[in-house]
Amino acid sequence: MSEKIAIGIIPARYEATRFPGKPLFPIAGKPLIQHVYEQVLKADKLDRAIVATDDERIYEVVESFGGRVVMTRRDHATGTDRIAEVAQGEECDIIVNVQGDEPLMDPGLINRAVEHFGAIPDFRFGSAMTPIETEEDIQNPNVVKVVVGQGGQALYFSRFPLPYRRKHTTIPVYQHIGFYVYSREFVLSYSKMSPTPLEQTESLEQLRAIENGIRIDMIETKYQGIGVDAPEDVARIEWELKRRNRQ
Repeated sequence: MSEKIAIGIIPARYEATRFPGKPLFPIAGKPLIQHVYEQVLKADKLDRAIVATDDERIYEVVESFGGRVVMTRRDHATGTDRIAEVAQGEECDIIVNVQGDEPLMDPGLINRAVEHFGAIPDFRFGSAMTPIETEEDIQNPNVVKVVVGQGGQALYFSRFPLPYRRKHTTIPVYQHIGFYVYSREFVLSYSKMSPTPLEQTESLEQLRAIENGIRIDMIETKYQGIGVDAPEDVARIEWELKRRNRQ
C-alpha cells in the first residue's frame, strides 16, 4: 500500500474580532503567519504546507517569504470551511488544520498525529488534548475541555468543567488543543453539514461531528497550545522564542 499524502493547511483571515490584522502582526521581526508556516514546514510527515486566506495583504506577505498560499472566498463561517475550499484543489489523503495564531506549534505533534491517525482504518477526524494543570483553567470557559472514552474517542467537548468531580478522583481534566486532522473526503463532507444545536450553544465547531455520530479520535500531548489571542500575548511569545533560542 502506498504511503498516504498529508498536507498542512493554515487558515488565516484578516478581520479577527478581537485582534484585526493578527496574522501580519510582527513578532520577533517576522509576521505571525510566517512563524506558524515555518513551524509547520518542520514537520517532515507533511508533503507541503499551505496558507488559506481571504485577504490580499496576507496573500502578498506569504508570497513574499516564499510560502504557498491560496486565496479563498470571504464568506466562510469557519476555518474548516476555508480548508475545505482549498482541499477541493489538492491531491492528498490527510489534512492537518493548524491554527494561524500558534507561532510555537510543535512539529513533533504534527508528525505523531499524521502517523497515528493515518494508521486508523477508515479514519475521518482526529484532534489532541493535554491535562489541565490549574483549577483556574478548569473553571475558565475559554479553555475548552474534552472527555474521552476508553477507546480514545471524544465523548464531548465543553466550556464547562468536565467531568464534574462529585467525588475525589485522580482522573485528569483534559484541555482540547485546537488542532485538527481530517481525511480529505471527510473534510469535504463536513463543511456541507448544517450547524447543530450543541455546536451553536457552546460555540464549538467540533460538536457538529459529535452530534452527527462521527467519531473523533484523540491523542494526548504535552503541547499546551500557546496562541496569540490579543496584542498583549505577543510579549509572552517573544520571551518564549528567546528562551528557546538560548537552549
